[in-house]
Amino acid sequence: MAKNISYAESINQALFQAMDCDKSVAVIGQLVDYSPGVFGTTIGLAEKFGLDRVIDFPVAESLMTSKSIGMAIDGMRPVLVHQRLDFSMYAMDAIINWMSLWKFKSGGKNNLPITIRAVIGKGWGQGPQHSKSLYSLFAHLPGLRVCVPSNPIDAKGLLLDCIFGEAPSIFLEHRALFGMEDLVPEEMYVIPHGKANIVRKGSDLTIVSFGNELQIARRAVEKSDYDIEIIDLRSIKPIDMDTIIHSVNKTGKLMVVEGDWRSFGIASEIIASVCESEKCNLDKPPLRLCYPDSHTPMSSFLEDEFYINENDIIQALKKIL
Repeated sequence: MAKNISYAESINQALFQAMDCDKSVAVIGQLVDYSPGVFGTTIGLAEKFGLDRVIDFPVAESLMTSKSIGMAIDGMRPVLVHQRLDFSMYAMDAIINWMSLWKFKSGGKNNLPITIRAVIGKGWGQGPQHSKSLYSLFAHLPGLRVCVPSNPIDAKGLLLDCIFGEAPSIFLEHRALFGMEDLVPEEMYVIPHGKANIVRKGSDLTIVSFGNELQIARRAVEKSDYDIEIIDLRSIKPIDMDTIIHSVNKTGKLMVVEGDWRSFGIASEIIASVCESEKCNLDKPPLRLCYPDSHTPMSSFLEDEFYINENDIIQALKKIL
C-alpha cells in the first residue's frame, strides 16, 4: 500500500520505522524533541521512543557530531540532524578526521554506521550563512556516502539505506522540497546508494541533476518540445557514471544542472568523467548550469538572479540543441 505524504512526512515515517524495528537507532540534534520537529521530520519521535533515544542538544555542532560518532563506535546507529548544513562546518574536524577515516584507520575492520541529516537550499532571504549546499566538499572525502533525494519516495528509501548501511552517510535535504507530495509505500524499503534513476526517457539530450534542481529541470523540460532524457543521480558519492555514459551515448549531448557553485563541483566531475571515458561519444561540448561563483545575496531580488530557475534551463536548452 502507498499513501500520499510529503517529503518531510516520508523522512518522519522512515525514522519511525527504523527506530521501531531496531533499538540501536537514535536521533540526536538541536530541537529534535520540539513540537515543530525540524521542518516536521521528527514530530512524535520523542513521545514514542523517549528522550533516551531522541536526544535534544544545545547549540554545539562539534560536540553533538563527536557524541554521535562515539555512539556509533559503541554499537548505536545515530541519526544526527543539523538544521542547516552551514552549521555543520563547526563539526568538520570530527567529520573529516574521525567519521570519514574510521574504517580506513582500522584497516577495514571497523564500520561507523552514522547518518548526518542536513538541511540545504534557499529559504526566505537567509543570505550566505544559511543557504549553502557544499556538495563537492562532502563528496570529495573518501569514506563517506552522500545522497540528495529529489522526492518523497527516494527520501524515505535512501534514508533507510543510510541508517542500516555500515558506512557513514551524509543525507542532504533541500528545504524547498519538504512540502512536495507523492504516493510513498507504507512498508519499509531501501533505495541503494550509487544507483541513478532515469525519470524521463529521451533521445535529443541527457540532463543530469539531483535534489531540488532535478524538479526544476523536469518542469522546464515539460514546457519544451524537445525529447530529453533526465537522470536523477540520487547519490553524488558514489556517482552512477554507467547510467550517465549509456544515456549520453544515445543522445550525444550532456547538460548537468547543479544547485551549487560552478567551479570545482559535481557538474565538473561528471563532465570530466564523461570526457575521459573511451566509451562515450559527444556531438557537442557538454554544458553545466550552476550557481555563479559568489556568496548568496540577502536581497530577494538578487536571490532570483542567483538561483537557477526554469527559464535558465529553457535558455540553456536553446544553446545546446
